[in-house]
Amino acid sequence: MSAVPNPRPSPSANPNPYAPPRARVRDIAAPKEQLVLAERSSRLGAAIVDGLIFAAMVYIPMGIGVAMSAVSGDESGVFALLGLGLMLAGLGVWLYMTLKQLSATGQSLAKKYFNIKIVRSDGSPASLGNIVWKRNVVNALLGIIPLYGIIDVLLIFGEERKCLHDKIADTIVVEA
Repeated sequence: MSAVPNPRPSPSANPNPYAPPRARVRDIAAPKEQLVLAERSSRLGAAIVDGLIFAAMVYIPMGIGVAMSAVSGDESGVFALLGLGLMLAGLGVWLYMTLKQLSATGQSLAKKYFNIKIVRSDGSPASLGNIVWKRNVVNALLGIIPLYGIIDVLLIFGEERKCLHDKIADTIVVEA
């Protein structure tokens, strides 16, 4: 007696040869030798422009409210509260725009303009948490140490072009 093959094999035993591939694909980091470190001037320009954007969105609205309060002689503090409200609104908009951009591309608003971005030292994308906590919050807390800010910035003149906050967060800034 000969065995007759099953005319309808199970779908898992014989997958559709015309189906699209089902491989899980991850983004592969660019090899380190392909990464081009950002110029020091681009990083400085981006830092200055980011500071100006922050000032325009946070400090200027607050200053307008305080100035209006002083000029009008408003003793009730309505204009001061208006300035505080405008400052908080500006801070909220700035945080939303900056965090959205950082999580999507590893770039702040000015870094996008200067065509540079933050990546991990191995070339893989830097996480938003790594950028915010290690590069910004820890760096700000260390800023209370006298002369820390100067040392942080001066380290960019090393061979690696890494500031101290880059070393803390294990990141580099490269051309996008």
